[in-house]
Amino acid sequence: MLSKTAQNLIPSGIRKISDKVNERIEKGEKIFNLTIGDFSPRVFPIPEALKKEIKNAYDEDLTNYPPSEGVMVIREAISEYIKTRGGFDYGTDEIIVGSGARPLTYTLMLTLVDPGEKIVYPAPSWNNNCYVQLIDAVPVSVETKFENNFVPTAEELKPHLKDAALLALNSPLNPSGTVFTKEELKKIVDLIVDENKQRAKENRKPLYVFYDMIYWILVYGESKHYNPIELNPEIRDYVVFIDGISKCFAATGVRLGWAFGPKAIIKKMSAILAHIGAWSPKPEQVATGRFLKNTAEVDKYFDNFKSELFTRLNTFYEGIMNIKKSGYDVDAIYPQGALYLTVKLNLVGKKTESGKELKTIDDVLGYILEEGKIALVPFYAFGAKMDSPWFRLSVGTCSKEEARVAALLLKETIEKLK
Repeated sequence: MLSKTAQNLIPSGIRKISDKVNERIEKGEKIFNLTIGDFSPRVFPIPEALKKEIKNAYDEDLTNYPPSEGVMVIREAISEYIKTRGGFDYGTDEIIVGSGARPLTYTLMLTLVDPGEKIVYPAPSWNNNCYVQLIDAVPVSVETKFENNFVPTAEELKPHLKDAALLALNSPLNPSGTVFTKEELKKIVDLIVDENKQRAKENRKPLYVFYDMIYWILVYGESKHYNPIELNPEIRDYVVFIDGISKCFAATGVRLGWAFGPKAIIKKMSAILAHIGAWSPKPEQVATGRFLKNTAEVDKYFDNFKSELFTRLNTFYEGIMNIKKSGYDVDAIYPQGALYLTVKLNLVGKKTESGKELKTIDDVLGYILEEGKIALVPFYAFGAKMDSPWFRLSVGTCSKEEARVAALLLKETIEKLK
């Protein structure tokens, strides 16, 4: 018999859909795969300067074990990088490096949450339910609303925080690609600070915050990423941030992430990570440290990368708005951040040209895939209700021309419905 954790583990809904699509693509079928939050190296290669530094590090034979907390050169570079670009003031002993954000997320939860304690997170959101299950915690999923851009509000979170051990936040948010407003984030931060002042009087364990900011550089237009510590410095003792190079440098396969927060928490995370052995390879650590210090190259990459992503997101946004003008119940949220567009396809009840009625969200998903050769992820894969008409559209695998063609195909496909 397997463990209960292994038997009951929730599979990734995104991977389940994406894997099936990839199987068809590998057989030669032309499908616009807009499901997974990854990048095609053909379209979005990692920065050339980073690639050269990785090659140089291997040529220098830097292939032995790194320190469990990460090599000094990258922790120094991260400290400078997050302070210069986001006002996060953390020293090297408050930073830990791992093989991507995932093992750090798991390590963070193991460090802060005991089995049976509550973890609060918004729905839709990325894989929080899976991590909660892995550490045998109690999930508290808070449904968010379109009216708030699917970003949780202080009012929605407040009823669930009294007995919680951890609150998981993410901005820009996966799957919606939307961001906190300054006002709403401050309300949430103030709420946590007030909660912890009360807990301190009662000699109770604090409420901690896991703040996932893996997309924080990728914000567009008037959207901004706010540092919660600048909104209320007292939150600093209770928040751990997780970041990395996977999304902002299109380096999902390079496997390098970092966490920063209170020294005592980071030290315990380092101890757990040492047992797991989930370190990023030493050459990648040294190379990334050197690259992050090359401000001119980093700026150059960001300027182009963000422009390219926004162009694709806006192509799909305008396409959806054109369909909406045709009278169909579709919608989208104007691109704010990350590589995702929130798309509404409220097509249940419509009929195909052959007369088949679309009765469920899966019917809508299947119709768009079969008729339009476009693959999307429904919000229910991120914990939303099964009948939610909202979908995530990811643009990391398509060229600008492919985005244009796919947007037209989506319009043609939807307008065939009656």
